Amino acid sequence: MKNRTAIRPTLFIGIAAALLLIAALAVTGRFFLSPLLADLPDPGDGSTAAQAEEDPFDAVFANAQASAIAEAALRRHTSPAVLEDVEGVTVELLPVNEYSRPGEPLEDVNAIVIHYTGNPGTTAQQNRDYFASLADTGRESVSSHFVIGTDGEIIQCIPLNEKSYCSNHRNRDTISIECCHPDETGKFTDETLESLVTLTRYLADSYHLGEEDVIRHYDVTGKLCPLYFVEHEDEWEALKAEIFAS
Repeated sequence: MKNRTAIRPTLFIGIAAALLLIAALAVTGRFFLSPLLADLPDPGDGSTAAQAEEDPFDAVFANAQASAIAEAALRRHTSPAVLEDVEGVTVELLPVNEYSRPGEPLEDVNAIVIHYTGNPGTTAQQNRDYFASLADTGRESVSSHFVIGTDGEIIQCIPLNEKSYCSNHRNRDTISIECCHPDETGKFTDETLESLVTLTRYLADSYHLGEEDVIRHYDVTGKLCPLYFVEHEDEWEALKAEIFAS
C-alpha cells in the first residue's frame, strides 16, 4: 500500500504536465503555421482551376491548335473558284454529273497533283470534251480541274471549290492538273511546262502551299504518272524548284 500511494501523486503531476505541453504546442503551431496555411488554395474557391488555366503547357497546346486552325483557313479558297480573270486560262466547266463533275465541295486544298493524260498527241480541248462526254456515256469516272495542252493552252474544267475525279483518295483535298504530251515518253513541251509553272505557282501562292505540297499522281498511288517525271526524278525536282523560284 505504501508504494501505490507514493506513485499516484507523481502520476497525476506527469499527466497534467503532458497536457499543458500539448496545449502549448498547439497554440504555438497554430501561430507559426497559420500564414502558411492561408496561402494554400481552398478546393472550392476555384484556385486549382485557375492554376490549370495558367499552365504553360496548356498555353503552348492552345497556341499550336490556333495556328493549325488559322493555316487550314488560309488553305480554303483564297483564290476565286473560277479563274476567268487569270490570263491564259479558258474556263469551260463540265456539266454537273456523277461521272466527271460530282459537284461535291472541296473543303480544303492541301496539295496540287500533277498528271499526264497518257494519250499522246491529244489536245487540251479533246481531253476536256472527253470528260464532259462521260455525263452521257458513264464509261468511267475521271476528270481534272485543269488541262494544259501542248501549245500551252489552259482549260479549267471544274471550279476550285469542287472535287475532281483525278487523284484517288486525295480528291478530297487537292487540285489536279492534267498535262498533254506529244509522244509516248510523256515529256512535256516547253509551252506546256511554261504554263504548268505559271499555273502551279499561282495556285500555290493562293492556297499558301510549299514545295512539298506539289506532288505527282505517282506520289499518291504509285501509278507511273506523270511518266516522264517519274522516270526522271532530277527533272521533277528541277520543275518544283522553278515553280518556287523567287
